[in-house]
Amino acid sequence: MFAYIKGKYEDKGIDNIVIDVSGIGYKIYMPYTSIEKIGKIGDVVKVHTYYYVREDNISIYGFSTKEELRVFELLLLVSGVGCKLALNILSGISPYDFSLAVISSDIKSLTKISGVGPKVAQRIILELKDRLKTETALQGEVSKKSDFDILDNNNANEAISALQVLGYSVRDIKDVISRIQDVNNMSIEQIIKESLKYLGR
Repeated sequence: MFAYIKGKYEDKGIDNIVIDVSGIGYKIYMPYTSIEKIGKIGDVVKVHTYYYVREDNISIYGFSTKEELRVFELLLLVSGVGCKLALNILSGISPYDFSLAVISSDIKSLTKISGVGPKVAQRIILELKDRLKTETALQGEVSKKSDFDILDNNNANEAISALQVLGYSVRDIKDVISRIQDVNNMSIEQIIKESLKYLGR
């Protein structure tokens, strides 16, 4: 319903902020880390939003970046993960590090987050990896190696998967990576950071 909300930053709580838009105060639940960097009380701020509707609960969840929103939406698709746990996860790990943890099956990084045990971490990784494979196949974006030489680069392949977690299409990712100089000598982290300079525009 709401793609984003922009207005005057009026108040904040432990897990939420209030934004005034034309005299209406919207209570928006956010990750703790996002609240800390959203700005100062009185500033005009913009948050990307997720509108949650259930019979007994209507809430708005907000995020400082589209990548945070994408990870939140993906987490809600994992069995046993609700809004509260998804927010908690985003308070404990950045979207960038989360994507790396998923594609590298790094259970240890996820279990460092309060409320995330080994079983939950394994389920997140398994279900999100399966979902990414399905999305890629449905989009018809699985290319032959002859069509895209970078696929011979394992680091680039891992970076593509991580950027998919953040919501970017395989086609757009490959287009950007193909234009990065010296990509074959970069680490996965370097490729992702360099790609985000262009994808985030």
